[in-house]
Amino acid sequence: MRSRLLALAGFIALALATVGTLALEHAPAKTKPTAVAAGVPVVAGPVTRSDVPIFLRGLGTVQAYNTVIIHSQVQGQIEKIGFTEGQTVHAGDLLAQIDPRPFQAQLDQAIANRDRDQAQLENTQINLKRYEPLLAKGYATPQLVDTTKAQVAQMAATVKSDDAVIENSRVQLGYAAITAPIDGVTGVRQIDLGNIIHPTDVNGLVVLTQLEPISVIFTLPQSDLPAIQQQMAKGPLTALAFSQDDKTELDRGQVLLIDNEIDQTTGTARLKATFANRAHRLWPGLFVNVRLLIDTRQDGLTVAASVVQRGPEGTYAYVIKPDGTAVSRSIAVSQITNGRALVDSGLTVNDQVVVDGQYKLQPGSRVTILHGKAAQEAIAQSVGQADIP
Repeated sequence: MRSRLLALAGFIALALATVGTLALEHAPAKTKPTAVAAGVPVVAGPVTRSDVPIFLRGLGTVQAYNTVIIHSQVQGQIEKIGFTEGQTVHAGDLLAQIDPRPFQAQLDQAIANRDRDQAQLENTQINLKRYEPLLAKGYATPQLVDTTKAQVAQMAATVKSDDAVIENSRVQLGYAAITAPIDGVTGVRQIDLGNIIHPTDVNGLVVLTQLEPISVIFTLPQSDLPAIQQQMAKGPLTALAFSQDDKTELDRGQVLLIDNEIDQTTGTARLKATFANRAHRLWPGLFVNVRLLIDTRQDGLTVAASVVQRGPEGTYAYVIKPDGTAVSRSIAVSQITNGRALVDSGLTVNDQVVVDGQYKLQPGSRVTILHGKAAQEAIAQSVGQADIP
């Protein structure tokens, strides 16, 4: 009896297991959530309108407005130096003093000779005044009077000669004090205190260079010459001098002239601009990048310079469509200045363009636009990677 009960229980358990298996096989499967692909994180910005200055760019060299080698005009021993090397001096400032005593002695001697001859002239004039009345009365001969008149004229000429010698002696004495002829900055001193300086010394005393104002000679392609001449006819053109890395503006000035011939070797025209150079950021011999302001584009389309990409077919930019995807669009860029690109064609105002993150994109990629701190960090990371050699 017990064995029959156990067999019945086993049969029931097997039946339940079979039913459970069949129920699991025919039960509807649970739907798994579908993962949505995340967009490529990018930084975006709009296409804007603004007045954009148009520049022509050239390479220039700074030249001193005036450079003077200070020579002595007399020979003598230097007893005083009136400047320090690298000092800014003004016209008339004392640079060096030569021992003046020999020149003072020559002046004193010339004055003494003039006084002697002046006394002789006065005595001769007195004699002439005596002889002329006597000649009228017959007590003096015409020859005596004529001879005395000749002596008066001779002595008067001698006094004039003495005056000229005195003036020359004063000039020589003045040359003993060597002064600056222009405002400028002194260079390395060529002669030390106590040495004899000569007018024939090749290097002179010091080189004096005028820095305010200062000139820049720069070149531009000859094809730009007609546009430059056309704009110069309207008024002076503004020139901006930048450092060699083209990041730091050094000064602003005006174009003075266009050279009177084209360099046939390079096909370039030379221009000369002058700068006030108050801060002395332009130095003679310095190479600078020059931007010549030729015109201003009114309401030009501009984007950040990083928007502009270059490929085998030219320049392009990624534009973000309203559906959140990025497409590549060919653009024409007129110039890139101060981190902004002037776009001639290919974009319209208020288009959303990719400013950073283009290297992850393909045409049609879905994007996620970063904002605020996340956008700043992305741009900073890109800049940091660009700086790595």
